Amino acid sequence: MICFPRAKINIGLNVTSKRSDGYHNIETIFYPIGLSDILELIPDPGLAPGTLNLTMSGIPVEGASGTNLVSQAYKIIRAFHPLPGISVHLHKQIPTGAGLGGGSSDGAFMLSALNDLFKLRIPAVRLASMALELGSDCPFFLDPVPSLATGRGEVLKPLNLSLKGLWLYVFQPVGGISTASAYRSVTVREPEINLSGLISLPPHKWRGNIRNAFQDHAVSEIPAIGEILDFLESKKAIYSSLTGSGSAVYGFFKDEISIPADFADYFIWKELLS
Repeated sequence: MICFPRAKINIGLNVTSKRSDGYHNIETIFYPIGLSDILELIPDPGLAPGTLNLTMSGIPVEGASGTNLVSQAYKIIRAFHPLPGISVHLHKQIPTGAGLGGGSSDGAFMLSALNDLFKLRIPAVRLASMALELGSDCPFFLDPVPSLATGRGEVLKPLNLSLKGLWLYVFQPVGGISTASAYRSVTVREPEINLSGLISLPPHKWRGNIRNAFQDHAVSEIPAIGEILDFLESKKAIYSSLTGSGSAVYGFFKDEISIPADFADYFIWKELLS
C-alpha cells in the first residue's frame, strides 16, 4: 500500500490560554496543500509478528527511527490489534521543523493505512483518539479538509473554504524552530475577533486582521523569515504569514511570481490551488 501524507498551512494562529495539563488552547485554521511525503507499507513474512522495519529517504529526519511518528503509530495500534511484521519506507518531501505538519501527517496516515490494509475496522472516533496520542494536530490529517481547529488543535470544525485558483508559494529558510521554545515565548491572549468570523472575509482582507502569534518570535530567531515576508509583501501577496510555529512562510498570489537567486538555498514549494 502506498499513501501520500499531506502537508498543511495555518491561516492564523492564536494561543488563547494555558491549560492545566501543560498544553495550550489554540485557535487556527488548518488548510491542506498538495505537498506530500510518500509512505509505503508492505507485509513482510521475513519479520516476526509485531515487528516494524522502517527505512527513510529524501529530506533527512533527526532522531532514531523508533521515535518517528510512523513507528509510534504502529506501536499504538499493535497494543490493541495483532499485526504482522511489515516493512515501511518513508520518503520525506515535507521539510521538518517547518510548521507544515509533515511528521504529524506521516503518523496519522500510518494509522489509517494500517486500519485499511489489515481491515481492523477501528471506528473513526477511536482512530482520532489514537492520533491525538501522537500529537495535537494529528487528528486533522485523518481527514485533511479545511478546518477550524480549537482546543489543543484536535477539536475540528470543517469549513467551506476554498482558495481555488490562487498560487501558493511556501518558503523555508535553513533551520527549523523548536515548538517548545516558541510556546515559551508566545503571548497568550484571547483575540478580539475569533477566526471563525474573520475567515469569512475575502483573502485580501485577511492582511492585518488574521495573525500568527508565533511570527514575531520566529523572525527574531531566524531573521531570514522576516526577509521572506518582506519579499512576499514586495511581490504584492494577497496574504502572507508564518505557518504553525515556523519556520516556513507562505504567500497567496493571483499569478506566478519570480524567485530571486539568493533564495536558491531555501526549500521552495509552489502550486496552483485546486
